[in-house]
Amino acid sequence: MDKIVIEGGVPLSGEITISGAKNSAIKLMAVCLLCDEPLELTNMPRLRDTRSMGELLMSLGVQVETGPGARMLLHAKDLSSTTAPYDLVRKMRASFNVLGPLLARCHKAKVSLPGGCAIGARPVDLHLDALKTLGADIELSEGYVIAEAKGGLKGADITFPFISVGATEHTMLAAVLAKGETVLNNAAREPEIIDLADCLNAMGAKITGAGRSEMRIEGVDRLHGVSYAVVPDRIEAGTYALAAATAGGSVRLLNVRSEHLGALWPLIAKAGTKVTMDENSVLVERLGTPILPVDVETQAYPGFPTDLQAQLMAMVTLANGVSIIRENIFENRFMHCPELIRMGANITVKGREAIIRGVESLKGAQVMATDLRASASLVSAGLAAKGTTEVLRVYHLDRGFENIDVKLGNCGARIKRVSE
Repeated sequence: MDKIVIEGGVPLSGEITISGAKNSAIKLMAVCLLCDEPLELTNMPRLRDTRSMGELLMSLGVQVETGPGARMLLHAKDLSSTTAPYDLVRKMRASFNVLGPLLARCHKAKVSLPGGCAIGARPVDLHLDALKTLGADIELSEGYVIAEAKGGLKGADITFPFISVGATEHTMLAAVLAKGETVLNNAAREPEIIDLADCLNAMGAKITGAGRSEMRIEGVDRLHGVSYAVVPDRIEAGTYALAAATAGGSVRLLNVRSEHLGALWPLIAKAGTKVTMDENSVLVERLGTPILPVDVETQAYPGFPTDLQAQLMAMVTLANGVSIIRENIFENRFMHCPELIRMGANITVKGREAIIRGVESLKGAQVMATDLRASASLVSAGLAAKGTTEVLRVYHLDRGFENIDVKLGNCGARIKRVSE
């Protein structure tokens, strides 16, 4: 099993090109199930999660080809199956989102309940309730969702009891081929929601209001193929920005939508790092200035993203003072804290709050990745620590970061991937 080995204490200097967004790419791959014409996705990240999704789609009869660069071609001309088995769905939670498109196009589906990172309960009740409201008959049997929509899905008014990105996206994927209008209230507003809507609309869907709390979807009879570029990954961009702020130095991030990280930039600046933005890049610089403490709580977009909470915590372990981080999205997303403590961090967790008292320095140690974003925080801490840090279980990193060791190495980090 591979591990990441880091010799810390070297400021970063260079450029990093941000890949396409993992959280968007996987849902865009599921779009191919709605159409019998080819869907070409460009700016596709090459990740463990996209490979897993590709394997699942191929099991359903989709032709999946990866071309040169960041290109993927998906063609679901004839589906050979409407069953998504456990051994494929368990690898990644987002693969559950094939249920809606299969129901919309084939009017039936059998999909295993999902797996993914163990960062909280994340029940699928909202997904299933929305599909039921659209007219699906659903039963749970032996770990599978068995769904049928005789005569097809029908538009409906749906109000989510709380904001859910996954449930919003899943309902969009189902409603685009439903008869009549679907209105989504209390919908998620993330950039990935807009990206999904833009792709679907380019294929002939009629979605308005994406990025607002009320979204309207007028069902259409069919969609057509398209070539579509995946939006840049705001979480990857934020991760490298925080790595530069933690280790120090100067890093220019390329292929960035800076407006997608409006909650991050003021916090980095408050913590003592200079941020300079232009149309497609962001320059992050901390050249010898101390890290200052900041308080933050995670919120649904446009608030501070839970997917950057662990990386921000790594930065403030070295702050000159006390920081408080409150996690409002997932109830079990402080699993990186014991690993940071192994590196010398002073962190106290009380329920959904973590109190971080900054220390003068971190020490390299052998640490274990517990989930995707936690693993990124350990890499960031290792870049700033004195001595050698070994990050184990890097398959978590591979789920969401494309060539993280290469990208950081190109900025002067002493980092390598080692196979054991």
